Amino acid sequence: MRVRQPTRRQSFLRWARAHKQENGEMSDKNRLELIRDILFVIGGICLIVGAVILGKGVVDDMRTKHQQEELHALMSQAASERTLSKPVVSAETPKEQPADPEKPQDAEKPEEEMVPVEEYIETPTSMLPEYAMLYDLNPDIIGWLRIEGTRIDYPVMQTPADKWHYLRRDFYGHNNTNGCLFADPQSEVGVGKLSYGYEDGVAPGTNLMIFGHHMRSKEMFGELDLYAQKAYGTAHPVICFDSLYEHREYAVMAAFRAEVYYVDQDAFKYYQFFQAENEEQFRYFYDNVKALSLYDTGVTAEFGDELITLITCDNSSEYGRFVVVGKRTQ
Repeated sequence: MRVRQPTRRQSFLRWARAHKQENGEMSDKNRLELIRDILFVIGGICLIVGAVILGKGVVDDMRTKHQQEELHALMSQAASERTLSKPVVSAETPKEQPADPEKPQDAEKPEEEMVPVEEYIETPTSMLPEYAMLYDLNPDIIGWLRIEGTRIDYPVMQTPADKWHYLRRDFYGHNNTNGCLFADPQSEVGVGKLSYGYEDGVAPGTNLMIFGHHMRSKEMFGELDLYAQKAYGTAHPVICFDSLYEHREYAVMAAFRAEVYYVDQDAFKYYQFFQAENEEQFRYFYDNVKALSLYDTGVTAEFGDELITLITCDNSSEYGRFVVVGKRTQ
């Protein structure tokens, strides 16, 4: 039987189809390899960026801790240097003695004696020595916040021209992801002392509002949300805040989760309360705070009391916040 040979045209078409199929398979293979290489590069970049961010966070944490130790040392030094010795002339007039020809003439003069002299003299508006030193280093400081038994132990800053200035800056103004604790510019911290009735000074506002980052390292307000547990709130019932002029204490009154709301949203905007002009304004804030509180602290307040509000981020919602409110007791 005679086998029919393909024509030249048929042979060419077969070759073309085979070549096209072969090239197509190679193209798909190359494409997959290209995608794999791109993903590999992207993954490598992500790892490098992540390592850099993680490394910077670790460095910033170390810098924050070192800075806190340094500031504490300066405060301790200032407190210990309240007294000093300096030469003063005795107030008693010495009696005239007959000159001794064997003594030099200068020996007949009364000797200056060293007596302790108080360096810090309290006035209605004198700064506490430990904070006066920090104020000289950075006049943006308005006080110091600490809660015994926790890691919250930091200076508090305030910049009226830029509320968020210390969001990512440390005490000295250097870039730091931990930032600083900072007060809202509308919060009036006060000048002077309660013991003097704020004579020649300025009385604090109704509500001092302080913000801080919720850091994974537990720096700043990284432990503030532990107040969600009643046992923790019971174990840490006192918030200590020192202005530059006096020591203050606040009893924890409420702890709750909330959000930052849109401007036109009808909601209780706890972050807009700074000064109660009347009892109605105070009661509105107080009643809402107590209603939102995760548990009853047993602490109550009334119009005329001073409050402190601590705010940090909360992961319970996109714009979530965790809030602790205290009432001044001292």
